[in-house]
Amino acid sequence: MNYIWFNYEMPILEQLPDPFKEAAILLNPFIIMPIGWTDMKKKSEYEHVYPELEESIKLGKPKPWKEVMHETGIKSYEELAVALKTSISALKKEFAREDLAKLLNYNLSKELYYPREDKISEYLIPGILEVLSSSGANSFMYSDPILDQSGELRIKDATGLEMCELAPTEIVITDEGMDYAFLSVYDSFITLFLSKEKKIKEIINKNKWEAVICGPETYISWYFGKIEFGSND
Repeated sequence: MNYIWFNYEMPILEQLPDPFKEAAILLNPFIIMPIGWTDMKKKSEYEHVYPELEESIKLGKPKPWKEVMHETGIKSYEELAVALKTSISALKKEFAREDLAKLLNYNLSKELYYPREDKISEYLIPGILEVLSSSGANSFMYSDPILDQSGELRIKDATGLEMCELAPTEIVITDEGMDYAFLSVYDSFITLFLSKEKKIKEIINKNKWEAVICGPETYISWYFGKIEFGSND
């Protein structure tokens, strides 16, 4: 299965390839490191640090978006997504919300870091492997559209670190029977989850993932809805 580039003009569900019928936007968890990790990691007061994958897997813990919303005063998943994307300059000026970005960054604790950007979160991997194997699959396939690479790995042999390093940014992962697929999204902090069977809510609840289940009007720009681009875009 090749990577899917979802456009902004049509809802996600209208762009799903066969055999998928349902989709959800999984929110990559924030990363919280042990007390003192940031000071230990920094070589100077002004240095910006961020956990390497191996560090966040071994030492870090996931922190839900809802908890970050409570601590920062941000009121919704949508506002938090806009705050994050504004902070990394992933939104055009007319869509950016510097007020939300400041609210987020001012209230972040020292050991709390943004979710993994551009990639499937390391904290989602264990659940993803369980979902991929739930239909009896022994292997999963992956495709990286940037480096034009693809391959197959045995599910029981795959590690979280290995899966996160399969591609630098965009990737799609699917089981042998294409019952499920998971995609990273560039300049975002989400993982797209596609399902052939209509039980996506059940799977999300079982894994305790934070998610936005796609409805008829859910766009890839789910934090705004449909984005109307001008002639110069």
